[in-house]
Amino acid sequence: MSVTREAVIDKLKTIKGPDFESDIVSLGLVSEIFIADAKVFFSITVPAARAQELEPLRAAAERAVKSIPGVAGAVVALTAEKKGGGMEQPARRPPPPAPMQRPASPARPAPPQAPASHASGKRGVPGIEAIIAVASGKGGVGKSTTAVNLALGLAANGLKVGLLDADIYGPSIPRLMNVHGRPQTVDGKVLKPMENFGLKLMSMGFLVDEETPMIWRGPMVMSALTQMLREVEWGKLDVLVVDMPPGTGDAQLTMAQQVPLAGAVIVSTPQDLALIDARKGLNMFKKVDVPLLGIVENMSYFLAPDTGKRYDIFGHGGARKEAERLGVAFLGEVPLEMVIRETSDAGAPVVASDPDGPQAKIYRDIAAKVLERLREEQGSSAAATPAIVFE
Repeated sequence: MSVTREAVIDKLKTIKGPDFESDIVSLGLVSEIFIADAKVFFSITVPAARAQELEPLRAAAERAVKSIPGVAGAVVALTAEKKGGGMEQPARRPPPPAPMQRPASPARPAPPQAPASHASGKRGVPGIEAIIAVASGKGGVGKSTTAVNLALGLAANGLKVGLLDADIYGPSIPRLMNVHGRPQTVDGKVLKPMENFGLKLMSMGFLVDEETPMIWRGPMVMSALTQMLREVEWGKLDVLVVDMPPGTGDAQLTMAQQVPLAGAVIVSTPQDLALIDARKGLNMFKKVDVPLLGIVENMSYFLAPDTGKRYDIFGHGGARKEAERLGVAFLGEVPLEMVIRETSDAGAPVVASDPDGPQAKIYRDIAAKVLERLREEQGSSAAATPAIVFE
């Protein structure tokens, strides 16, 4: 049974708005609705000050849509924009800068070096030239998918790359990279990383069963992270990409305290409420003196495959504006594409499974900008920095 937009609207008319009188459709709070492969995508506009209070409204709308016969899933987001994403005409934007070209020469580019000033008082990992954290202020923004494809994009730009899954509670790298089983050990002490698509991999998901809950306190999390970082035979790597857990907790502080991070990449979706959480991640890395390599806007827009019409389902351009406001590099826009979701679910990330496709090019261009920012940081970090004190 095919799902129609009219059926979704009728169901959403049963959901009362913030005033508890009119429904969210009549109040004009629902964005353009898009349906693809029996999955429904839309956002709900709410006052920013009431976002947390109105989370049950979003959940109720999602449950209602999922109950429609034929619906396989729903992606519903809250936005604080004045208009629902996609309801207004897209603003004319200046043309994007010319994408960076992949190296024409087969020779490998010079690997980035971790800024010397950030290594002060922190012990590096032997054999690893630079460590990059990929982080987000909240979950559900596509951070792990971005981290995986960024790592593959760096490898496609000629570097030796590793990928560390630092999300102890919800490791996703084994599924995204289609790698399972237990890593072997060297002399019973050091773990050998798993490998796929040319990347060296380590994750808590390789060490425990997928359905085993990790009920650990902070010190145990920090100990596990340290072991996966320092007690793994990474070998010679130009870059180690670390997929951080969402938020600003123990894992982030452990990395900042113990590792000379070369920089951090922040992933956010376009809507204002996601950016509020992204700012927390940005500010945390600033406070611990980790260079901000830039912001990626994920789920930036949707191009209908049948008509080519563009839908700004979750709004658009919020991350770019935030980057400009904060003076941070804007690394690129990743569209909401079914092929990215499908290849990720299948354990064949799009940069590896379709390296010449348009989606892979987006990630390769982002990776090239990250490399450029790393080298800029390397050149601008001659001055010593003060010691970091965590209170």
